[in-house]
Amino acid sequence: MADAPLKVVIDTDPGIDDAVAILFALACGRFQVLGLPTVAGNLGIRVTTRNAGRILALAGRADIPVVPGAAAPLSRTGFDTKEIHGDDGLGGVPFPEPVAPPLAAGAVEWLAETLRAQPAGTLDILALGPLTNIARLVAEHPQAARRMRRLIAMGGGVHEPGNVGPRSEFNLAADPEAAQVVFSAGLPLTLVPLDVTRRVRATHDYCAALAAAGTPVAAAAAGLIEAYFLATSGRESRPLHDPCVMLFALRPDLFGCRPLALAVDTGHGADAGALVPDPARPPIHVAMQVDAQAALDLLARGLGA
Repeated sequence: MADAPLKVVIDTDPGIDDAVAILFALACGRFQVLGLPTVAGNLGIRVTTRNAGRILALAGRADIPVVPGAAAPLSRTGFDTKEIHGDDGLGGVPFPEPVAPPLAAGAVEWLAETLRAQPAGTLDILALGPLTNIARLVAEHPQAARRMRRLIAMGGGVHEPGNVGPRSEFNLAADPEAAQVVFSAGLPLTLVPLDVTRRVRATHDYCAALAAAGTPVAAAAAGLIEAYFLATSGRESRPLHDPCVMLFALRPDLFGCRPLALAVDTGHGADAGALVPDPARPPIHVAMQVDAQAALDLLARGLGA
């Protein structure tokens, strides 16, 4: 008997690699996606919310609600990454317009209500962007937050250098205060940092294999990854950051985790958002190793290639 689909909420700021991750979750048949709360991150909340609806439209899943969330970090100004993700946030890859409007309810209230409606310990939250929505959930609805089974979040770098600062990674640097709240909340958190995601890399040949599959989802994923190449020069491969969250959710055996006691740099220097060892804190699970080829194979199969 096949395993039951994982019941998940995807907290997201699409974003090219967010879109690939969401398409995989929708296409692979292994997830029951209850909703897409959105957060400002890669671009503003209007764009990320529209993009969540566009991704669902392409996948034929307008039944899944999009729920607008935090329009800004808890206490600072967000980033703008149009140079990487394009003006539309999806690298100019054609996507249909949303079929259904986003919900009127805010993401934090919706998350709390959704967690209360499910049996405790049965719902995973897969966090692909800044942790603003999750931090507000912890602050405003702590009992509901404790009902989640797992929080799997892409963010940070332990030994790897940062991608927006010498030691800081985008998702955590976009809202360091939110990350600190979440790290301190005692949630069942697994962090998937750059130490892992930079090892799961797509090549042009990988994109060609996806495009050759001939399905709308696989073709869109190929176009999205190729758009990443257009944002850089002299690169033979590109890391697939956010899809690693979905891959970990399905196959944690492909990853090696370590318990690490970590805090987040909440200063305003170049290392804002960097992970800082802090023995006084309870350890969290951090993915530090990955079978990269098996992860790429799983992603391709789930996308239909």
